[in-house]
This record gives sequence, structure tokens and C-alpha cells, in this order.
Amino acid sequence: MRPITERDIRASFVNCSKGEAKRLDVPKDLADLPWEDLDFLGWRDPGAPERAYLVAERESVLVGIALRATSGASRGFTSRSMCSLCLTTHTSGGVALMTARRTGEAGRQGNSVGQYLCTDLACSLYTRGKKKAAGGAAIDESLTPEEKVARTQANLHSFLDNVIG
Repeated sequence: MRPITERDIRASFVNCSKGEAKRLDVPKDLADLPWEDLDFLGWRDPGAPERAYLVAERESVLVGIALRATSGASRGFTSRSMCSLCLTTHTSGGVALMTARRTGEAGRQGNSVGQYLCTDLACSLYTRGKKKAAGGAAIDESLTPEEKVARTQANLHSFLDNVIG
């Protein structure tokens, strides 16, 4: 992903009002992020943990979506959940259902799309082996790192397409 600014982020949102986009908390450490390792910028709002945000490039255009997250409450340390974007397995609440209001008429009618995502939205780093899931071993796969990245990107674009409709 190319480096982006706070202004880029606020202008990218497609499923919330301009006022909501103006008020949301943007990460303060944008200059320090490992942009070359990111397929998307994802973060949770520190003041409202049920809010999450995702900004990605789709056909050279930035697309931001506002998400509502479940608590990701633990179902026990031996219980495992898998992120539907990066296919990383987590224990102890490391995956949460996140829903995005659809755009257009569907969104105005209250329709949303949900995905199980890593609660920290660090899918890109898990895919590249830059971050390890807490409490569990990674699933042994025969895919190359490039193929894993391509799979995560395809899953991300499918999710964005479902939100945009």
C-alpha cells in the first residue's frame, strides 16, 4: 500500500457521512507504519472499541469503510477462530465479527455485510509472517508468501465489493 495522509483517509469513506468521517479518530503514527507490508490500513477506535475502520486501495482509488465490531470475547483458550481475510487462526478472542453498512440504497435500508476479521486488523502482517497470532501455532500451508498475499488481497477486494455492492 502506498503511504496515505489523514486527509486521504477522511476523504476515502464510502459508508458513512462526511461528518462521521471528519470526527473519527485516525491513527497518530501514520508516518511510522510499514506501508510496504500493508494491503490495507485497519484500526480500532481507542475511545470506542466497537468501532473499527479499514482503508484500502481498490483500482487505484482509496476506499474506506466504517465497521462495527463485536467484543471478540474469549470462548476459552482452546477455542480457535479464523479470520476470513488472512486465514490466520487465533485463540482467546483474536477474531471478531465486524459489520459494515452497505453503500447506497441498500445501506439506507439498513443492510450490512459482516466478516470475521482479526480483532487488531493486522491481517497484512500475519500474512507476511511479520506478526504471530497469540496463543497458537500457524497452520502449515504449501502456498508461497506471494500466494498468501494474493489470497488475502482477493478476500479483501471481495469484502469491499460486497460493501460497495
